[in-house]
Amino acid sequence: MKIACVSARGGVVAVVALMALMVSAGCKPSAPEAPAGTVASAAQTASMSARGTPEAPREIKIEVSDSMKFSVTQLTAAPGETLRVVLVNSGRAPKEAMGHNWVLLAAGVDATAYVNAAVGAKATDYLPAARAGDVLAHTKLLGGGARDAIVFTAPSATGDYTYVCTFPAHLQLGMKGVLTVK
Repeated sequence: MKIACVSARGGVVAVVALMALMVSAGCKPSAPEAPAGTVASAAQTASMSARGTPEAPREIKIEVSDSMKFSVTQLTAAPGETLRVVLVNSGRAPKEAMGHNWVLLAAGVDATAYVNAAVGAKATDYLPAARAGDVLAHTKLLGGGARDAIVFTAPSATGDYTYVCTFPAHLQLGMKGVLTVK
């Protein structure tokens, strides 16, 4: 590899050319993330606008990407409400490198303990068969550009139910949320 010095004028031309290439390739700067502890925006919170039924489940779209965040971190449902969660991975990485799923855990399940057990379940997309009873609903593990939808019934017992991504280290990096049944 040969490295050459470029004059200041040549450097400006190179930067402009690089920016033009990025624009033509569809690159754009990402939106700034809200600091930790801020109040969730409307895009991050989904609540009951119309109660879902088995014939017409209420749809909740949750986006994920290579930034390892759920776009919606707080959900609200009525006891027994039928929900349809659509998980969309807008990232680019393959699922083997940066997979994402949405896993709703039963009441009282320790999310960290569940995810630690999931690390050894690569063959089943990080859903440990021995702990199947800890899961109320889950999507498939998705790579970049993929999507999955599931329909399930919210628990009949009121309370908070944690949902997580079980891909290794994603929970520890903040990939979790809460479904509140009330």
